[in-house]
Amino acid sequence: MKIVRYSSPDGPAWGVLDDGVVLAAEGTPFTDLRTTDLRVGPLDEVSLLAPVTPRTLLCVGRNYRSHAEEFGNPVPEEPLLFLKPAAAVVGPGADVVYPALSQRVDPEAELVLVIGRTARNVAAADAWDVIGGYTCGNDVTARDIQRSDGQWTRGKGFDTFCPIGPWVDTEFDPTDVAVSCTVDGERRQDGRTKDLIFPIPYLIEYITRFTTLEPGDVILSGTPEGVQPVEPGNTITVEVEGLGALTNTVVAE
Repeated sequence: MKIVRYSSPDGPAWGVLDDGVVLAAEGTPFTDLRTTDLRVGPLDEVSLLAPVTPRTLLCVGRNYRSHAEEFGNPVPEEPLLFLKPAAAVVGPGADVVYPALSQRVDPEAELVLVIGRTARNVAAADAWDVIGGYTCGNDVTARDIQRSDGQWTRGKGFDTFCPIGPWVDTEFDPTDVAVSCTVDGERRQDGRTKDLIFPIPYLIEYITRFTTLEPGDVILSGTPEGVQPVEPGNTITVEVEGLGALTNTVVAE
């Protein structure tokens, strides 16, 4: 099932993508979502929103060896975690705002894990049971601010700095798929999830040992090498093989 969230005359609504058409849905994702026969419209005519509104956005830094090395950073011995504010989340087609405070903004293509049920102290062997699905994400980063601050909250946390979408695929296999980023059609990042330093089950166990995750919360699993800056006017597309593509345009503040 591909779960979407879209803009309707009555506000944000849930839907399901079926053969290129969005059908209205009732209930709540990961609990009692039910597809109806009401046709919202073809996908390209529906205004998609971020497919979830997470309470917690946990991100994994330097989870590809090649990405750590390209910036001259050591490969972490344990997952390097940081948080993004909920206000950073935007959906497909939304603008990424290049803040006036920054001189360098980088997109980072990532596979996103979407939590499907309350998760606390989950063993790695049970990790797949608490994942409700997967989507694409862009861990946008003001690199100069990240470096100058010495910690990552501001550099990673500006409004619009976490595009996610276009949908949540509940049946996707994330074991070995390509994760890529293109800017104005130029391929910049191209990695594979099999190269994650800390694989998905390990991340779920590690994270849920210290915090509770709720349905709709997300984990951005890390970005491969090839990170380069963007400028206002650029169009960024993050794609996860077999999952979908997430496109956003950079605008000046």
